[in-house]
Amino acid sequence: MTGHDTAIPGSTRVELRRDRAEIDGLIERILSLAEARGFEDGARFAIRLALEEAITNAFEHGHQGMNDQTITVEYLVLPDTVDIAVEDRGPGFDPARLPDPTTTENLAKPSGRGVMLMRAYMTEVRFNTAGNRVRMTYRQAD
Repeated sequence: MTGHDTAIPGSTRVELRRDRAEIDGLIERILSLAEARGFEDGARFAIRLALEEAITNAFEHGHQGMNDQTITVEYLVLPDTVDIAVEDRGPGFDPARLPDPTTTENLAKPSGRGVMLMRAYMTEVRFNTAGNRVRMTYRQAD
């Protein structure tokens, strides 16, 4: 996991408050860039869903009640790749310890679904060693 704690080279970095208009504005900016680079509707849907989940997790779980804290979002949109990192100010977690939300005993439990969706919709999902930063990459198929 080492090496994913650093900034995405060439990326735009934004401090984001827990404000729906700010969050929506950032998501729309990233999706507009992706559309301009030729990403189809399905790809943009996948990116939106994963980004929404990462942002929600950062505010809901990462900050653990510290509602006044900001998160950092970095993004880079290239012709064939969208690279996004979301980092919170919390203590982090071990993604390997998340319960599998698809097993019978966990179907009614909400935890783990966001990470599962991120992994399902993005090409790569990696967490830093602390577990308070997720980096997601979506690559267009050739």
